Amino acid sequence: MIPRRGLSVAAAVTALAMVATPLAPQGGRIRRVLSSVVVVGAAATTGLRSVERWGPRRAAAAATTVAAATAAVERVGVATGLPFGGYHYTRALRPQVAGVPVIVPLAWFALAVPARESAVSVLGGRSSVPARLALGSLALTAWDLFLDPQMVGEGYWRWTSGGRYRGIPLSNYIGWFVTGLGVLALLEVLLPPADEPDPVLVGEYGFMAAMETVGFAAFFRDRLVAAVGGSVMGAIAAAAVAGLVRGSGGSAR
Repeated sequence: MIPRRGLSVAAAVTALAMVATPLAPQGGRIRRVLSSVVVVGAAATTGLRSVERWGPRRAAAAATTVAAATAAVERVGVATGLPFGGYHYTRALRPQVAGVPVIVPLAWFALAVPARESAVSVLGGRSSVPARLALGSLALTAWDLFLDPQMVGEGYWRWTSGGRYRGIPLSNYIGWFVTGLGVLALLEVLLPPADEPDPVLVGEYGFMAAMETVGFAAFFRDRLVAAVGGSVMGAIAAAAVAGLVRGSGGSAR
């Protein structure tokens, strides 16, 4: 009962914080706090659902391992520019460890598991390890089509040389996809997929896609990001929901 009640609370807090974010002044303290609430709430939602589906030991191992691995990747990225390109975090998001905000590794875990479950739902009976890794990593990278423009706009991190997509270089998305492959490979071992995708986690991915699309289109007034992010993340989310409706959640081979 505790995970179920906690899951409901975490999901509600995440949703409310996402609704409140565009209503707060840009670049202000309230938005910084809300950004952290969204990430922590999403990570808690994913974690608690993982406890229900895979048990507390597997869920804890997955959350810890993914967070540690992505924190290491981010630290290397800040120091060397690999694999994302030259960037650095500002002092806006706190606390930080070795120049990386602690909420960043949580964000990787928060959406990695929903992305993988969405991939399982899209693939259906064609689900296989290589297909899940590729589509799951694409689904995770699609989220950053929203995330990076929003966070750069808030001044939470900066790119050294800029780029053509709202000042973000293509190398960032290549780095996300490659890192995503590693994260999804970890999940194959730590949270092995079942024959059917988890509807709650698929729903979490779809909710994020919908909220980000509406947020950029109607509140952040950036229709380019709404169109690009919505066309990729939204398409994957819609296909995943369709997979649930058809009852064709993938067979994990």
